[in-house]
Amino acid sequence: MSANDLKAASRVQVLDLLRLVAVVGVIFYHYGFRGPPSQGTTQIALPWMASFSQYGFLGVPIFFVISGFVIAYSAEGRTATGFAIARFSRIYPTFLFCMTLTFLALLTMGPPNFTTSFAQWCANLFIAAPMFRQPYMDGAYWSLVVEVVFYAWVAVLMAFKVFPRRLDLIILIWLGLTFANELTIDAPIFERLFLADDSGFFAVGLAIYEFYRGRRDFKLYSIFALSVGTAVFQCLHRATHIDSPAGVSFESGVIVAICLISIAIIFLATRLRQLPLPAGLVMAIGGITYPLYLLHMQLGYVVLSAIQPASVIWAVAAIIAGVLLLSWIVWRFVERPAQRWTKTVLTAEAERRGLPVSTSQVAQPTDVARSLA
Repeated sequence: MSANDLKAASRVQVLDLLRLVAVVGVIFYHYGFRGPPSQGTTQIALPWMASFSQYGFLGVPIFFVISGFVIAYSAEGRTATGFAIARFSRIYPTFLFCMTLTFLALLTMGPPNFTTSFAQWCANLFIAAPMFRQPYMDGAYWSLVVEVVFYAWVAVLMAFKVFPRRLDLIILIWLGLTFANELTIDAPIFERLFLADDSGFFAVGLAIYEFYRGRRDFKLYSIFALSVGTAVFQCLHRATHIDSPAGVSFESGVIVAICLISIAIIFLATRLRQLPLPAGLVMAIGGITYPLYLLHMQLGYVVLSAIQPASVIWAVAAIIAGVLLLSWIVWRFVERPAQRWTKTVLTAEAERRGLPVSTSQVAQPTDVARSLA
């Protein structure tokens, strides 16, 4: 068995394909429903696609559902320190590279429709740039902030030995806080801190993880149903906050259908662990989705605005193809080596400080200690 086969055996391969489907939906949304701003207004790049690409925004909630499952799955066998190192190594090096690449594109090709500054680049080093009164280098980064906050909560709960052992309680408290905020103060700071606008999606993923582990009981079915209902509500709620071009509206039935079908597909995907495809191909598909998400929007908008093509459809197709190729290059030659190096360095530093990164390194109580407990 090759190295790729060994890696693939430890992952749910279908989720790699679903990640790509989700990011393609987001790309359709950004080019077929939204588009590069011009003179303070949004210009739809491919308006003939608006009627169906407007629902591409649901690709982000699909990411969150997958993330809920994957994070619970990846926490197995790790301590809070090991989990934090794994997440940082996975997310930050690629983000730094793609953000800087976008910054350079904005700097050299952006004006007059796009501008940037060194201060904006510095603020984006912390991902949550608005905290420093600077805009995101790419508007798509908002969802990355949501992911990071989710990771932070998971790490904290792992440190207190609560995650993933008490997932039922975590989900119930989380959803309870969500609706308490929604029905009372509806405070933005509360929404950001507790992810009250996205909790249902992550909760669905966490519940699917419990099913994946083989659990079957009425309590889990009830929590899953509650999580799905919350996710559907949040999808509908999100649609009401989208700035739509004049005359464009969202069909609630379509949103509900896409949400439910997507959740069902993700659930079924966790039952089908392997695909009759080369392991390396599946890994590459999963690997390019992150840089593709980071690069497709602002970088593509800058290029599209700079070239002012006579045929927008061919220009958009060429831009997307170029970003796909660039994403593969980033994954193959930047993300993978940077992730390995970062993880190795941080793991060595953690071990030097006596911080275990895996549960197997945690000292087990002796028989005497057990008798005294």
